[in-house]
Amino acid sequence: MLTITTASASISPPTTPNLQLINRRHLLLLTSLSLSSFSVSDSVATARGLLQMPPPRLTNRYFLVRAGESQYESLGIINTNPVAKTSIDSGLSDKGKKQTLKSALELKAMGACERNCWIWPSITQRAYQAAEIIAAVNGVSRSYIVPEYSFLDARGLGAYEGKELEAISQVYESDSISSTIKPPPIDDGTPNESVADVFVRVTQLMSILETQYSEDTVIIVSPDSDNLTILQAGLVGLDLRRHSELSFGPGEVRYVDPSSIPTYKQPASAVYKCLNPPNCN
Repeated sequence: MLTITTASASISPPTTPNLQLINRRHLLLLTSLSLSSFSVSDSVATARGLLQMPPPRLTNRYFLVRAGESQYESLGIINTNPVAKTSIDSGLSDKGKKQTLKSALELKAMGACERNCWIWPSITQRAYQAAEIIAAVNGVSRSYIVPEYSFLDARGLGAYEGKELEAISQVYESDSISSTIKPPPIDDGTPNESVADVFVRVTQLMSILETQYSEDTVIIVSPDSDNLTILQAGLVGLDLRRHSELSFGPGEVRYVDPSSIPTYKQPASAVYKCLNPPNCN
């Protein structure tokens, strides 16, 4: 309950030339008194911050889905430039549509949307098309499709843009050395993102979902594998350098099992106190 208390003030009738000035002073006085006694009920919810990885718990049920094969993937070409993400050429191939239909039926068999669900796809054409297929098969209204405009963009692979898909193995070799190594840059607008860069994006996404929903089901639809493997690695506490071991095939579906999330342990810095720094042995 909000409480506002005001106090009256006795002001002598002003002369006409100073009337406007005194009325302003009177208004400022009343405003100051009101704000000083403004109280907010303790029942107001405390805002949640950025999700910690791995999280102590999840408030929602999650399914991770990679969109089916894209037109570019059917040609064996790497395409991660966000400039073209809403282009028809970035949509699902015929094979990709069949893979996505299989994903939608798998989600239905798993009961993902029995009590309704929210579908969060990347705005990338193939991911949004996949979301529409999933919604249609599972009887979900289009109003429950929430397009994500940046956090779920395909990982930008820089100078590998336009190369053959097999070249991704070179990116993963670098990933296995350090999560901060970026692919070589390029000047066509394609980002060159490290694993750590993508990890920041997907952590921000999960923070939004965990704040916006509670005890709901959310289906995350990504245009590529890396968003999902890096997210899953973060959720289960796997070394991010090993994210490619969790690779998602086109159209693959995975349920995020809460039991796979390790029990949260306080970091040593939170429980160990150094009484005589820098000698802390």
